[in-house]
Amino acid sequence: MTANSQRRVLLAKPRGYCAGVDRAVQTVEIALEKYGAPIYVRKQIVHNVHVVRTLEERGAIFVDETEEVPEGAIVVFSAHGVAPVVHEEARGLDLRTIDATCPLVTKVHKEAVRFAAQDYDILLIGHEGHEEVIGTTGEAPDHIHLVDGPDDVADITVRDPEKVAWLSQTTLSVDETIATVDKLRERFPKLTDPPSDDICYATQNRQTAVKEMAAQSQLVIVVGSTNSSNSVRLVEVAKEHGADDAHLVDYAEQIDPAWLEDVDVVGVTSGASVPDELVQGVLAWLAERGFGEAEEIESVQERMRFSLPKELRKDLRITPV
Repeated sequence: MTANSQRRVLLAKPRGYCAGVDRAVQTVEIALEKYGAPIYVRKQIVHNVHVVRTLEERGAIFVDETEEVPEGAIVVFSAHGVAPVVHEEARGLDLRTIDATCPLVTKVHKEAVRFAAQDYDILLIGHEGHEEVIGTTGEAPDHIHLVDGPDDVADITVRDPEKVAWLSQTTLSVDETIATVDKLRERFPKLTDPPSDDICYATQNRQTAVKEMAAQSQLVIVVGSTNSSNSVRLVEVAKEHGADDAHLVDYAEQIDPAWLEDVDVVGVTSGASVPDELVQGVLAWLAERGFGEAEEIESVQERMRFSLPKELRKDLRITPV
């Protein structure tokens, strides 16, 4: 700590659960309460180690493929969405499905279907292998080309440069996506935009909050898992917008005390799939090392809420109170 300075914590707001994650986690919790364990979940319901472990302890069973679910069982599809072929597989196994896909991801799926029906080449900005990208691509595999950042633009081949549209994974860096779209438009001046921005409101809001906080912080700690795209992006955004250092941790115990050397101001935030109890654990860890009460830095207010999946709402309505 530098002379005559006081150690401080800046806490980004908004942070943590977005509406889509809250809906998905609640879906599994309510399904367990209503139908009893086990409830099968295809892929991680959201990309957070703690959430998955907690739900496993309550009776959720996570599988990688639909064929791992016993015939006739209940399966929840994760917030990241699935391709149409997965729905077909589930019907073939007579599975009872509950689709917890985030409505903002569903929006991108519908855009892909619409552009494909109009015979556009669709340039999907996203990370290869990410579950959301796999699901969206499955809606129109013959029309979609993956673009993993600005450096991929030069290698794209389309049938008709006059008929090209772009979509994006919802959890990307806003700045990098804009840079990629700018590059695409240089190559394809007639590039068609989606009806509205594909990057979800929560991803954008959390990145905006981190930009403001990072400018005042020497170190930024992002609570989130390594397979969480939006959490990883927050680390990158923090470094790009003023923080000397930034790290991603699942739990407070993963913080290296050496990171605090010569640091007076620590910024703290969390990815969109992180429960606030993990953030509170980080704040307590910092408090034990001389960092005072956290000061919230609020960049925008969030009020978005999503209703539960229709399959669950239907059963809840007919349940006697």
